[in-house]
Amino acid sequence: MISKFGSKVPMQSITRVSRRGFIAGAGTAALGLSAALAQAQQGRLRIDPADFKPIPIAIPPFVPGGPGDADVANGIAQVITNNLKRSGYFAPLDQAAFAERITNFDQVPQFASWKPLSVQGLLTGRATRQGDGRLKAEFRLWDVNSGQQSAAQQYVTAPEYWRRIAHIISDQIYTTLLGEKGYFDSRVVFVDESGPSDRRVKRLALMDQDGANVRYLTRGADLVLTPRFSPSSQEITYMEFGQGDPKVYLFNIETGQREIVGNFPGMSFSPRFSPDGQRIILSLQQGGNSNLFVMDLRSRTTTRLTDTPAIDTSPCYSPDGSQICFESDRGGKPQIYVMPATGGGAQRISFGEGSYSTPVWSPRGDYIAFTKQGGGQFAIGIMKTDGSGERILTSGFHNEGPTFAPNGRVLMFFRDPGGTAGPSLYTIDVSGRFEQKVPTPGYASDPAWSPLLS
Repeated sequence: MISKFGSKVPMQSITRVSRRGFIAGAGTAALGLSAALAQAQQGRLRIDPADFKPIPIAIPPFVPGGPGDADVANGIAQVITNNLKRSGYFAPLDQAAFAERITNFDQVPQFASWKPLSVQGLLTGRATRQGDGRLKAEFRLWDVNSGQQSAAQQYVTAPEYWRRIAHIISDQIYTTLLGEKGYFDSRVVFVDESGPSDRRVKRLALMDQDGANVRYLTRGADLVLTPRFSPSSQEITYMEFGQGDPKVYLFNIETGQREIVGNFPGMSFSPRFSPDGQRIILSLQQGGNSNLFVMDLRSRTTTRLTDTPAIDTSPCYSPDGSQICFESDRGGKPQIYVMPATGGGAQRISFGEGSYSTPVWSPRGDYIAFTKQGGGQFAIGIMKTDGSGERILTSGFHNEGPTFAPNGRVLMFFRDPGGTAGPSLYTIDVSGRFEQKVPTPGYASDPAWSPLLS
């Protein structure tokens, strides 16, 4: 399902069209695009070596197919440029240094002019408003060194979806050159915050992963917290503090309908979907402690998973649904534990100084991200699922709430400087090198990344 601003859009709204000859060689990136491309051919990307250098790539403005297509053509190229640059793995060439002005999409570029600039990849494209009003966007990715085409495709859609086309093309470039799934064609739900610190209004908001197309899902009459995406549908689960105890809701982005998951005695916290979207796991407070429960969304039956005098909270499933990581103070202070998804014995995996919270499993299954507090600092870090290989990615005053991009290579979190200022969203990759602030209309916290839309 293709969606924009939460509205329901037929799948055929963005049509991928393949033509013989046009996509000759598409996906066959065995054309000399540096060592990174060689790794991509083998299905892996090494991101940790200290000598890693971003891939130089040139992204000229797309060629407009007609007099009224220039704005969209330029916009698509600019969004692609911004996506790839923010990822940290690409170094788009400044347009002032371009060796050639691309004016004819059907003409092979002059590769001899580009080689002295050390450009390895060259993207050319065209955007055309067709007779029926729809937009056709085409692209070719060229290997400058060999003069061969590495990937190509064209799409037909309604003109208002041009930004989605740019994200989809960005993902194709990312996959072709790095051998990894992209993450650009995705969205983020977060808590938008406005007003003075003592009377902060919090609303659920939805945006593209780059901060564009913000849409508000709630009015701000009640306090909302911890929104989480379903991995299998366009639904969100979140907590809302209205009258009485907080309640857990399901919100359908496409229809705008919401429903209460269930009426639980006492306080409920941190709801999150299972990988198949059929269950919700959450923490319920009973007296001075809290335990983990799972609810089947079809039968609405609830099963208790932990039964301790401690505070167990922030549960998150592994991608295959077989295990759960969660936060617990059963050892004296908050630490991260892992246990079978059906309950049973839990194993502690965090042993560093300080306390650990908000664990979240990577979609790749290789890491668990966390917030770590100690020495007056709040750090965002990752560790392997057995607790080994802990690495701090960023540290400062009140970093919190990591969420993984759908490809597991990037994290988003929020940072609150305190005082009269409010929180903002940031991204950082799993190597810890590429930290970026995400633009939002106001203060923002509690981000949660969606699966890929395409």
